[in-house]
Amino acid sequence: MAKELTADVVVFGSGPSGLAAAAQAAEDGASVVVFEKANVSGGAANMGMGPFGLETKYQFDMMVDISVEGAFKEFVEYTHWRTDARLVKKYFENSGDTITWLNESCGVEFAGAYKYFPKAHPTWHIVAVNGGIGRNGGAIMNKGMRDYAIENGAEFLMETPATEILMEDGKVCGAKGVDANGEEVVVKCKAVVIATGGAGDNPQMIKDRTGFEFRKNMFSFAIPGLKGDGIKMAEAVGAQGTPMGMEMMYILPETDAGPDCIPACFMQPNLMVNVQGKRFINEEQMQNTTFTGNAISMQKDAKGFSIIDSKIAKYYMKKGVDVVNFVHHPDDVSDLVEAIDTNIANGNPDVVKADTLEELAEKCGINVENFMETVDEYNDMCDSYDSLFYKPAKFMKPIEKGPFYAACFRPGAYGTLGGIKIDEDCQVLDNDWNPIPGLYAAGTDTCTIFGDSYMFLLPGNTMGYCINTGRFAGTGAAEYADEN
Repeated sequence: MAKELTADVVVFGSGPSGLAAAAQAAEDGASVVVFEKANVSGGAANMGMGPFGLETKYQFDMMVDISVEGAFKEFVEYTHWRTDARLVKKYFENSGDTITWLNESCGVEFAGAYKYFPKAHPTWHIVAVNGGIGRNGGAIMNKGMRDYAIENGAEFLMETPATEILMEDGKVCGAKGVDANGEEVVVKCKAVVIATGGAGDNPQMIKDRTGFEFRKNMFSFAIPGLKGDGIKMAEAVGAQGTPMGMEMMYILPETDAGPDCIPACFMQPNLMVNVQGKRFINEEQMQNTTFTGNAISMQKDAKGFSIIDSKIAKYYMKKGVDVVNFVHHPDDVSDLVEAIDTNIANGNPDVVKADTLEELAEKCGINVENFMETVDEYNDMCDSYDSLFYKPAKFMKPIEKGPFYAACFRPGAYGTLGGIKIDEDCQVLDNDWNPIPGLYAAGTDTCTIFGDSYMFLLPGNTMGYCINTGRFAGTGAAEYADEN
């Protein structure tokens, strides 16, 4: 016999969007039940560092003057207006208040507002870890939102995945789930918020909806349990679908979790070639992981090889890297050559070393003749200027002295984006663009605002979108439940 509960609002998922929805709905006076498939909350965001924000006290204190208007104009121009401009405007306008809400209501401390890489804007509000900057601040933020939701009466059903949205007369009337013991749980409710985090752990769905093949031309994070369940449940009750994309980046699949000196040094604006031995990008853009991931995904076999010689390796080991980002920023890379040798000895296929350039190309599977011509042309341009892609002269370092090193980068992604069509109030729309009464969605299940490429010039955007749309959905669901 099914276990039966009653609530005003049911939330599917307790990643950042689900936690924000639950916390906001509970703050607004609704009774809330959360179905969570895993045994912990936070999802992929536990690995993150913080959300996007505009016109916040942290930016004011750091003399950052980027405005909602300026960011909005840059965003819609970047996406060529292939976005929901009303949703973007509402998100940007509320992003500062959300940072304040996280701080004052949820007890989240921020180290400040930062860029991810030099060309970006300082919109990334990094959660303080032990009073400073560290990785995984997202887990601290998620705990703050969860604690605040519980403080306001929300109930979390862990290891209890949602299985169905119940409808009556075209309106939401409940939700079903199954607990860890296999017992069915039925919650009678007025509103449901879908926040299940996308389909990053569903290779077939990724292939069917994006064209990418997992571990072939897409080496994305696969957070266990992110199967696209919420998208499927929404579609089952008549929700309009949206195109699905990937939150693109680039990655050394077998190295990214190893010694930080390897990705930090090979993600520098070094010479980069494809398997045909030709350059395909202004390597200065390697600091923008979305742009570089896009470029690599367009190459034969979806591979890009970052090339350095012994002089460049010694330069990095002695003076440090030229371009710093917040994920790969070791203070000391003097162990670079040692780390490369260790990785090669352990059979890592992503890192290659050779005494000659011809041997390096052969080991990498690069067209040798084209590669040698490319290196000759590149070295000549190092004495003048990059007449091919106009890379700044300060990054033009010749490839001359062996041994030579290469790292093979592949397209990666933090997860999927999109699947459920919503309006600016996070109401789920049917195929006639009408709201489905009582049904809301937030987070990456709905995120199509970036057009064809994640807007990495305004960092923190995915997590910021999740939390802000979660709050919009929580407010809307609570109001709907109260009115009905």
